[in-house]
Amino acid sequence: MNSQLPPELTERIGRCGVVAVLVVDEAKHAVPLARALVKGGIDVMELTLRTPAALDALRAIAAEVPEMLPGIGTILTPEQVRQVAEAKAAFGVAPGLNRRVVEEAQRVGLPFAPGVATASDLEAALELGCPDVKFFPAEASGGMAYLKSMAGPYAHLGVRFIPLGGLKAENCRQYLEASNVLAVGGSWLAPRADVQSESWQTITDRAAHARAIVERIRGA
Repeated sequence: MNSQLPPELTERIGRCGVVAVLVVDEAKHAVPLARALVKGGIDVMELTLRTPAALDALRAIAAEVPEMLPGIGTILTPEQVRQVAEAKAAFGVAPGLNRRVVEEAQRVGLPFAPGVATASDLEAALELGCPDVKFFPAEASGGMAYLKSMAGPYAHLGVRFIPLGGLKAENCRQYLEASNVLAVGGSWLAPRADVQSESWQTITDRAAHARAIVERIRGA
C-alpha cells in the first residue's frame, strides 16, 4: 500500500529513530532548539500547533537549520493543513483521525500521518491510504503489548507506527526493537520548561542519549 509519507521521508524518520516532539512558546527559541537537537544527533522534529509561535518557529528552522527535518503536529482542521502546507512543513501529524483533515492533506500534497489508538482507527486510516500512522496515546493505551496485539491482523499490509505518549528513555527500547515501529515520538527530549529556560546543553545531552539508544538497537 502506498503511504502518505514518501519513501525518502520515512527512510529519514526511521534512520533518526526518535522524532523530537516540541512545544515552542516563542519563535526566538526555534533555531537554538533545533541546533541543540542536531548537535545531539536528532534531526527530525515535530513542532506542535499548541502555540501561536509554531509556524514562525518552523519557518525559522527551515531557513537557518537545514540539517533539521521540521514537521508540524496537532493538526486538527483542514484550515490548519493549508497553513502548515503554506509554511512548507516537511510533514504533518495529528493525534487522531479526521477524514476531512487527511483528505485536505492529500489535496495539498502534505505528507501526513494521522493518529490511531484502536483497530477501527487503523482500518479507517488504511481506507484513506495511510499505512504509516501515529500510535497515540501509546503508554496509556496499553503500551507495546497492546500495540503488538492490535497491529497483528494488519501486519501483512506493511503498517508502521510512530508511538507517542508516555515514552521516555527508560521505556522507548521495547518500541524501537519492534519491526513495525518506524520511530518513536520523543517529547521527553526537550520539555517545555527547558525550552523556555534555554537549557540547550541539557537538551543536547538528552538527544545524544536517545541517539545512542537508537544506534545500539538499530545500528548507526
